[in-house]
Amino acid sequence: MPLVWREFQPIAAIATTPNAAQRLQLLSQTTGATLWVPESLSAIEQAQVYTGSLKAHVAQLWHHHRAFVFCLATGAVVRLIAPLLEHKSLDPAVVVVDEKGQFVISLCSGHQGKADQLAKAIALQLGATPVLTGASSALGLPGVDTLGVPFGWQRGEGDWTAVSATVARGEAVQVIQEVGSTLWQEHLPQGHPFHFGFPEYTATNREEAISPKARIWISATQRQFSPESDLPKVQWHPRVLWVGIGCERGTSKQLIETAIQQTCRSHHLAEGAIAGLATIDIKADEVGLVELCRDRNLPLRTFPAEVLRSVNVPNPSAVVEKEVGTPSVAEAAAQLAANSFGAQDVAPLQVKKQIFKAEGQPGAVTVAIAQSEQEYTGRTGQLFLIGTGPGQLEQMTPAAQTAVSQADVVIGYSLYIDLIAPLLRPGQIVEALPITQERQRAERAIEIAQWGLVVAVVSSGDCGIYGMAGLVLEELRAGGWDGKTPGVQVFPGITALQAAASRVGAPLMHDFCAISLSDLLTPWEVIEKRLTAAAQADFITALYNPRSQTRTQQIATARDIFLKYRDPMTPVAIVRAAYRQDEQITLTTLEKLLETPVDMLTTVLIGNQSTRTYEDWMITPRGYLGFDADATRLNPPS
Repeated sequence: MPLVWREFQPIAAIATTPNAAQRLQLLSQTTGATLWVPESLSAIEQAQVYTGSLKAHVAQLWHHHRAFVFCLATGAVVRLIAPLLEHKSLDPAVVVVDEKGQFVISLCSGHQGKADQLAKAIALQLGATPVLTGASSALGLPGVDTLGVPFGWQRGEGDWTAVSATVARGEAVQVIQEVGSTLWQEHLPQGHPFHFGFPEYTATNREEAISPKARIWISATQRQFSPESDLPKVQWHPRVLWVGIGCERGTSKQLIETAIQQTCRSHHLAEGAIAGLATIDIKADEVGLVELCRDRNLPLRTFPAEVLRSVNVPNPSAVVEKEVGTPSVAEAAAQLAANSFGAQDVAPLQVKKQIFKAEGQPGAVTVAIAQSEQEYTGRTGQLFLIGTGPGQLEQMTPAAQTAVSQADVVIGYSLYIDLIAPLLRPGQIVEALPITQERQRAERAIEIAQWGLVVAVVSSGDCGIYGMAGLVLEELRAGGWDGKTPGVQVFPGITALQAAASRVGAPLMHDFCAISLSDLLTPWEVIEKRLTAAAQADFITALYNPRSQTRTQQIATARDIFLKYRDPMTPVAIVRAAYRQDEQITLTTLEKLLETPVDMLTTVLIGNQSTRTYEDWMITPRGYLGFDADATRLNPPS
């Protein structure tokens, strides 16, 4: 199953008419959804048949699926799901597709259930129009109740509806962020309503001060909001707290859990900000610890005694050292676990070790808490390596378009980012780097994906042909990648030679090759050998990167090499910016190739000895009409 659809699984697709079933059949194959049809449509291939009423069947599926796609009248869908709706934080995403496939409506759970994202992804697959009615989408803003999702933040207490309404009205919202990634702040549209920090205290004059209508706290602290306050507030908790645990063998899950809860409560820390638990490696199989991590979906990090012993802690214990070989378990483990991504300094302790026992319960627990600089996302990162094609969105595959729209982060050369701008969605992190910084783009993408986010790396044409795919994979391999984490998926695109060829006819109908004239990464001596070999072998040849501002002689040398083995009248196509607004096409000959300006956006197609031009078209015969294209002479022209 393609990675772009995994976060919506399992998906139920429901159709009740032949047209609707046909509409959803191919979509189900693409998305991995299960297609459900009534008994009257049992002949539909690759569909599951439900019996009885559709209302009862939907109710049966409701709590076991993350998304529903109906090809049914919207009113009928509303009546089907109305009795099942509980709360937007619990309800699955519900999307409705009309039978003609013209519109995809995000009906229910647009933000937290990601119905908006799903609707847009399906619309890209169908070539339809997504219908998103949420106010934040119209404003180009991330939803207040979803802005921390990519980073694994946990939603805390607060009046989420009132704060979201304040954003929708465009009124001032104060954001106080104490921990967690600020990437989301750096990619907001102009005119957004968020004000960061305490501007009412730091303003140099009264005009700069604001009177917020709502407040968002992003913190590891558990705040108690006054019920008398009229200012609506919400809390996001980035997972930055690592809880170090030391315990006697056989300590119950209940005692460990109680100890953590009491520690957090007494130090005003949010349990939602807990990233995971940490301890000594000999406790990796401690039943109470394992059960607690399983039930709360928390990672358990363990360290050997010699590593724990290397950490200077405020409360070492000779008794503990005699027992397990290190003077500290809880404090040292908490600090080591909080040292995310190889931080140089030992993470500070927020809570020094606390010892807990309970009457009537076996064992004892020691708890310490350290805070990491970077939050734990709890996600497996993904890298989408995407070819965007020649430039127009209609030349880009639906799968590639969907991958761009679903990614948390989009990275690429600024020109390519501009070309795919209509695919971007509110809340995405978009990083555009200069054309010469390919390696930096690859390193940045890998860094973010290893943290746990979904990153789309875009290249023009095909990402695997002079694009970013090879560089990203090289960097992964150099870093000891295991081939699985982060996950990688490559989305091919129409490359420059295909785009150029399609604009002039069928010049690539026989054997061909591509050669880049850029010697930034390949020695010019090697490029010359390849040009000579291609010319001698009568390959139709596509020349990439024919000329730059500082590299002007290579195209002339290439032409001279080909003139040694090809007729001067050999057809040549010079195509600049294929399928873009400033497209330029010239059909000429090998002899006159240098008379037409070329640059880095130009692809040059040199025909073989059987290539001909006809009525402004360039054609290389394949031999279907009896002409033996391989029987052309391979000797240099006289």
